[in-house]
Amino acid sequence: MSIYDKLSQLGIVLPPVSVPAAAYVPFVQTGNLIFLSGHIAKQDGKPWVGQLGLTMTTDEGKVAARAVAVDLLGTLAAACLAAGKTLDDVKRIVKVLSLVNSTATYTEQHLVTNGCSELIGEIFGPVGAHARSAFGVAQLPMGACVEIELIAELS
Repeated sequence: MSIYDKLSQLGIVLPPVSVPAAAYVPFVQTGNLIFLSGHIAKQDGKPWVGQLGLTMTTDEGKVAARAVAVDLLGTLAAACLAAGKTLDDVKRIVKVLSLVNSTATYTEQHLVTNGCSELIGEIFGPVGAHARSAFGVAQLPMGACVEIELIAELS
């Protein structure tokens, strides 16, 4: 089954690439690697504001991280297209790096980040198994609850 069939089966429509909010580009390709800039969680098209351990639960953060994964996949699809490829040409999801806006005592950043990792695994299967880091941070741009970046390899 193609990646696009899996997305359709899950009812996921990939969004267009977001316009960068600062001095950066949404993705860069070097060799066969594609580096996606950090994407913040959005809800109804606006930054999903919150702090884990204060105004949000782990389960809510996990849903936000899943939403970020969908946005990342939209950007990855655009990066693939720019390279003359499709999501079916992704050889490996190499790494996910997650920043979780959280209190000093919150320790479940890894569980929040599972929202992204689990969706990527569901869509890409073994190709989606990736290295990962999940950090707790004091604040994120626009007060977003989660920001995630991704590195992928094309065949």
